[in-house]
Amino acid sequence: MSDLQTPAARPANPRFSSGPCAKIPTYSLDLLSDAPLGRSHRAAVGKAKLKEAIELTREILGVPAGYRIGIVPGSDTGAVEMAMWSLLGARPVEMLAWESFGEGWVTDAVKQLKLDATVRKAPYGEIVDFAQVDFDKDVVFTWNGTTSGVRLPNGDAIPADRAGLTICDATSAAFAMDLPWDKLDVVTFSWQKVLGGEGGHGMLILSPRAVERLESYTPAWPMPKIFRMTKGGKLIEGIFEGETINTPSMLAVEDYLVSLKWAKEIGGLKALVARAEANSKVVADFVAANDWIANLAVDPATASTTSVCLKFTDSRITDGAAFAKAVAKRLEKAGVALDVGAYRDAPAGLRIWCGSTVETADVAALMPWLTWAFTSEIAALSQAA
Repeated sequence: MSDLQTPAARPANPRFSSGPCAKIPTYSLDLLSDAPLGRSHRAAVGKAKLKEAIELTREILGVPAGYRIGIVPGSDTGAVEMAMWSLLGARPVEMLAWESFGEGWVTDAVKQLKLDATVRKAPYGEIVDFAQVDFDKDVVFTWNGTTSGVRLPNGDAIPADRAGLTICDATSAAFAMDLPWDKLDVVTFSWQKVLGGEGGHGMLILSPRAVERLESYTPAWPMPKIFRMTKGGKLIEGIFEGETINTPSMLAVEDYLVSLKWAKEIGGLKALVARAEANSKVVADFVAANDWIANLAVDPATASTTSVCLKFTDSRITDGAAFAKAVAKRLEKAGVALDVGAYRDAPAGLRIWCGSTVETADVAALMPWLTWAFTSEIAALSQAA
């Protein structure tokens, strides 16, 4: 297929990165004009902004009143590490992993905290069998595998009467998928994923059971200052009212508020979930119509609706990694899809972000370009042979 046969339509926004993700469709830097720059985050205006971010997060996600919500440093990674270092060790632990970030939490629990944890892993494209998990232990898992495109379809396998805590990394799920709060004791995510916010800040949500653990258990290991959530055996409530542990970027806070207000304006969580599902359906329909490409997720029921991971299946491809890289490079050079290569630790292929800030029309416009790029690279292989 020659350059003269390139598709006529182009995505209006070619940003399909899985993080940082596309900004909201109505985004403009002018929307940040109310940011209290040069002011202390401890001043009344700063505290009000941080508290508003927490309250809007609660409203849109439907977080129960008894759950605490805190803005913490270090993005989602910082939030997960705070939870693991502060809560694990009181009970036996199970670590679940089906992609690279989950593998990272396993490493931290086993090699850094040196816990004698039960580790359950599944290969990329699959998910662990939750029916085999012992929820009387503390269980750590990702809801949606950002690098594998595989998600937990629901929380049905998690018992309501569990004895252990569930610690859930939901960074590519929050705001795009329904999270069963009664089944989750700790939920973490970052601003730069589904709502397209700026990096560096994480969100940590604690159930009353998690708070009880924090106030009744002292870990055996030294606790870095940046992880400490209790003082004198009591939760530091200020952390969950906007009094952050370290200095936040008020510009990033304003950016997050802009995204939250957009989410509320379009219909809240229900609308956000619908947008992601519509986007991922476009890709699923395209995959079903073409036999040279497939979803990395083996079971459609566990296929992600945000980080959609694809693999090439054509028998003419002898070097999968080189071919996928060439396709991603061709799409970027054409200006129709930026940052869509598979994650470095994942199987070779493409990863197309279909989260809630992406317009369905842009996903639809991209699909013919996938055919163009694939066909062009196959032709290049033939010429080189």
